[in-house]
Amino acid sequence: MTENQNQPREYDAVKGGESQVPLSAAVLGGISGVKSRLASPIVEVKIVALSEAIKYGDAGLDLIIGALQDESMAVKLAASSLLKDRDEPNLKEELQKYLLTFEFGVITVDVEGRENSRRRHYARFFHEDLGNGVVLEMVSIPGGTFMMGSPATEKGRNDNESPQHQVTVSTFCAGKYPITQAQWQTVMGNKPSWFKGAKLPVETVSWQDAVEFCAKLSQTTGKKYRLLSEAEWEYACRAGTTTPFYLGETITFNLGNYNGNEPFHSAQSRVNRDRTTNVGSFHPNAFGLYDMHGNVCEWCSDRRHNNYSDAPSDGSSWETGTDDYRVLRGGSWGYSAGYGRSSNRYGFLGGLGSKYWGFRVACSLDLPIF
Repeated sequence: MTENQNQPREYDAVKGGESQVPLSAAVLGGISGVKSRLASPIVEVKIVALSEAIKYGDAGLDLIIGALQDESMAVKLAASSLLKDRDEPNLKEELQKYLLTFEFGVITVDVEGRENSRRRHYARFFHEDLGNGVVLEMVSIPGGTFMMGSPATEKGRNDNESPQHQVTVSTFCAGKYPITQAQWQTVMGNKPSWFKGAKLPVETVSWQDAVEFCAKLSQTTGKKYRLLSEAEWEYACRAGTTTPFYLGETITFNLGNYNGNEPFHSAQSRVNRDRTTNVGSFHPNAFGLYDMHGNVCEWCSDRRHNNYSDAPSDGSSWETGTDDYRVLRGGSWGYSAGYGRSSNRYGFLGGLGSKYWGFRVACSLDLPIF
C-alpha cells in the first residue's frame, strides 16, 4: 500500500524549537505522541499537541474534549477554539460544562453617532466567587498583535500617543466590568466611593489602593490578579478595531457615560449625568468587555511616559524610569467624550484617588483557573 504523505505517521520526530517543545526534545509522533504531550506539565507543549490532535479523527477529538478538563485556562481555551465551530450537540454540551460562554450584541456608529451595524458575538469567561453572593466575572481575551497609539489624522489625539508601534499581547483574562463597590467591600472591608451603590464602579481609590486590592484578591483566590498593563488595556479596549472608539468614529450619550456637554466629532450634546452608572449599562466591545469608554478612568500598572519611544512591544508593563505617576485609561463620567478614546492616555500620582477614577483587574492564563 502506498503511504499517504499527508497522513501523520506514528513515529514522526518533532524537534522542540520548531513546535514550542523544549529545545532538542524528540517526541513520539502519532496519536501516542499527542497523548504523551498532553500529559506534560508544560502548558505550551499541551497546546501544540492539541493542534495536532485534530488530525487523528475521532481519537484526536476525544483527546481535545478531555483537555477541556485541564487545570490550565490556556489549555481549556485552546481546546475550545478547536471545537467552537462544530455543531454536534454533545460537543456544545461539553463546552458549556467546562467553559462558560455568554453572547452579546456589538454595534458600531458613524461619525454622527448613527448606528450602522449590529452583530452577535460570544466570549468565554469564568466566575470567581468572592463570598456573600458577590461574584467577579473574568473574560478570556485572545492574544494577538495590534498597532498601539493613534494615527496623526485622528481627531483629538495627543502627542503622547505617538509613535504608533506594533505590540503583541499574550492571551489573558480581564474583568468583564470595572471593579464594583460590592466587590471592593467584600475583599477590602470598606466603602471609599463618593457615589454609593453596590453595582456602581468603585472610585476615589488610588493606584496603590488598586494594587493592594489585587494582592488581597490573589491571596484569597490563590490566583495572580493584577492591573492590566497599558498595552493590554488598549488592546482589550480596541477588540480588533482601529477607530477612535470600539464603537466607531464617535460615541453617543446612550452608548457611554461621559460629560454630555462635551461630545466627540459630530455627536450631539446632551446634559451631563454628573455621576457614575451601574457597570454593564452600555454595549460591550467585541471581546465582551463593558465600560471601556467612560464611567471611570481605569488605573493601569505602568509608569507614565511622555511618548512611546522605547516602549515594550510584548504587552508587558512599562516600568522604566522613576516617575511616580501611573497611567489612567478610558475616560470618565465627568470628562469630555474625547478622553475616552481607545488611544487616549494620561497619568496622575499613584498615591492619589478621585471620584473620576477606578480600575479593573487582569489574570494571566498560565495558572490553574478552575
